[in-house]
Order: sequence, then structure tokens, then C-alpha cells
Amino acid sequence: MRAMTNTKSPEKPTEDLTQRRIRSFVLRQGRLTKGQERALETGLPKFGIPYAETLLDLKQLFGRTESKKILEIGFGMGETTAKIAQTLPDCDFIAAEVHTPGVGSLLKLIEENNISNIRIIQHDVVEVLQHMVSEASLDGVHIFFPDPWHKKRHHKRRLIQAEFVKVLCSKLKPGGYLHVATDWQEYAEWVLDVLKAEPQLQNTVTDYAKKPSYRPLTKFENRGIKLGHGVWDMVFKRI
Repeated sequence: MRAMTNTKSPEKPTEDLTQRRIRSFVLRQGRLTKGQERALETGLPKFGIPYAETLLDLKQLFGRTESKKILEIGFGMGETTAKIAQTLPDCDFIAAEVHTPGVGSLLKLIEENNISNIRIIQHDVVEVLQHMVSEASLDGVHIFFPDPWHKKRHHKRRLIQAEFVKVLCSKLKPGGYLHVATDWQEYAEWVLDVLKAEPQLQNTVTDYAKKPSYRPLTKFENRGIKLGHGVWDMVFKRI
């Protein structure tokens, strides 16, 4: 008689989330206007930082040591980042975006308004953080209107997830801040839960914050507010 064998699959080892590759799932292509093309040709050599697996010297990059260093993640077409940089001239901004028309648009704004405190890295922000940003080197991080991937089964495609927040915290100085804004209420609830669960972060208020004065209202946001739509700001401090 044939001996019985144990056909039960071995248990999978517990997944080490710190070793799992984080992805940001972003669109990299788009149609360029003539103005954006010209801005890329003339502005990228002056204000762009090539991606490299080498840590940046942020003080040397901007030529001043006392200014606060802020990371802008996914700046879209750049209007908000440009306005914030003008509002906070004593801060320096590292702006990460992969969408080429957006990079061209921000470069155009930089040249038109003589903005000197922005540098752009056109690359996936996850790899930028992992390879180019030193530990405890940032005074702040802005993530405005990230794509929510609103279906719950797609939660791993959301940029703001526990693993990514942990990486962000490692790059923030103690006392530094993380500011997230979204116009999707369900996503705001998700983000708030994720940020509250991170032990290295402390909410600056109870739940949602009042819009800080440095964040301008976009045309899209103004239109949405008039239609009764909301925007949720979350500002957490690195402990």
C-alpha cells in the first residue's frame, strides 16, 4: 500500500515590509506645449538635478546653509510649488515629479518669475528618497493632491502607505513636518489613519488641520469649494 504523504504547502514566511519594494504608480508621458519644450531645453540644465544613486548635499546645492529644506512630492503642473517658493523665499525646495509636461510647466514658471529656490528631480520619488536624500536632512515634506487609487482592493497602489511614511520619517529632522492635502474625503480618512499609526509622527491638531497660509488655493480647488466640495489638510510633526 502506498504511504500517505503530507501534501500541505509549507507556511509562507512573514513578509518583511522593510524589504518590500515600494512603488508610486505614476504616469510618465504626456503632450508637451512649445513653451514647455523650450523651458525644458533652457531650464533643466540650470534647475534640474539628474537622478543618481548618490546622496545630495542640500546645503551646497542651494548655496546657503541656514535655509530650511522642503521636499515637494508630485508637484503636478507646478503652480502650487512655484507660489509656495515665492511665499517662503527663506526656504529651499526639492521638487520631485516624473510627468514631463509638469516639469516643463514648473521650469517655465521658474524662469518667468525669477524663482531661485527650487531644484527639480525628474524621477520616481521613492527612489529619490532611498538613494539621494540623507537621513534627517529635511525640514518638511509636502504631498498635495496625490492620486488616491480609491478602490480598497488597490490600497497597495496608494503612495501614502505605511512603508512609504516610514521612509519619509527617516528623512525628516526631529521637529520637521509632513503636510498632506487631498480633495477625496475617503482618501483623507485613509491617509489620516496611516499617519496616526506611525509612531514617529504626531498630529499637530485633532484630525484635520486648517489650511496653512503658505499653501495657495488652486483654480481647481477654488472651483470645487464653490460647488460645495471639500479639501482636507493633514499636518504631522516628526517626533
